[in-house]
Amino acid sequence: MTLIVSLLLPLLALWLWWPVPFPDRRQRRWHLGTSVVLALLGVALAALWRMDVLAYAAEAWIQLVFGWVLAMFVMLLVFLPLRELGWLLSRRAPRTSVLATAWHGVRGNQLAAAVIVLLATLGIVNGLKPPAVHERALVVPGLPQELDGLRMAVIADLHASPVKRAWRTRKVVDAVMAARPDLIVLPGDMVDGEVGDTAAFVAPLAGLAAPYGVWVAPGNHEYYHGYRRWMAHFRGMGLGVLENQTARLYIHGRTLAVSGVGDLAALRPSAYMRGGLAPDLPAVIAAGKGADAHILLAHQPKQARAAAATGAFDLQVSGHTHGGHMLGFDRWVVAPANHGFVRGDYRVGPMTLFVSSGAGQWDGFGVRVGVPSSIDLLVLKAAPARAR
Repeated sequence: MTLIVSLLLPLLALWLWWPVPFPDRRQRRWHLGTSVVLALLGVALAALWRMDVLAYAAEAWIQLVFGWVLAMFVMLLVFLPLRELGWLLSRRAPRTSVLATAWHGVRGNQLAAAVIVLLATLGIVNGLKPPAVHERALVVPGLPQELDGLRMAVIADLHASPVKRAWRTRKVVDAVMAARPDLIVLPGDMVDGEVGDTAAFVAPLAGLAAPYGVWVAPGNHEYYHGYRRWMAHFRGMGLGVLENQTARLYIHGRTLAVSGVGDLAALRPSAYMRGGLAPDLPAVIAAGKGADAHILLAHQPKQARAAAATGAFDLQVSGHTHGGHMLGFDRWVVAPANHGFVRGDYRVGPMTLFVSSGAGQWDGFGVRVGVPSSIDLLVLKAAPARAR
């Protein structure tokens, strides 16, 4: 899919400048050439990393540059139809020949191209910088009053890698610990790369601690990079790994079940899969039976409707969407691909769903424009008695 998308980039580069009336051929060749070379760079980078012949440390940086190029062309794909629509409308209106010409003017399109490059660059910078803690109250209708006010930190989609190194992970851990959560959950995509490539960059997670534990569920990116080795490594770091398993926590005389399930990626065979298990809702429902409240860690929010239909869960915590990456792109592309869920809280039948914007993102599309990365501190609130 990445190669198919990247092959469209040269066509967009040609579309940008082809209708523009340059004063001479030299300017036309320079503008067209620069844009096409940038597009072909994206194609070459995608092909190079898909060949899987380089060390992952090099591949991660190649992915980052490809993601920068791809972000520019995603923005271009929005700009070009709007430009052509404006041009068509201007031509139909009386006495607007000057305005019609302006849509394909050299200066206007140069300005648009410069803005796109700037936004994509700032988007990559925003994606790489460490996230801040965002505290919010979250009403969970089935939550007992004794658990009202429980503070749960969510670190989703960290995507530690040779690009996002140990210092960034350490900043995340320090921020979480400063927030003093009662419970910490990591709903998948903690890493990119094999254990030998990335273990040093995820090592600071061993410093996470909370009174009621630190609990991890797998995400699809763990499946791409040696799933079983990563799960064993996380356990060796002292993290509570939940592979279709449930932890029963006893808090203020009540029982809180926290379950983690496998990722939906296991149901879609792929040449890039390196192990992984399919989600098993019946297993965790049985393990959590009798608990006063049940929290499900499921990496993809697309599991929410199936989970809610069982009536067994009060809250599902997910990631995977990275909040949609960019305003506009979040609602038009990412949300439809995830059953309408992109970030924030939703009511799904009797269950509350919370989708984190994520504390990081995959290097292959690391841009964030208007959708910052986030460490979420959820203060769980019981619903008022009259709303039950």
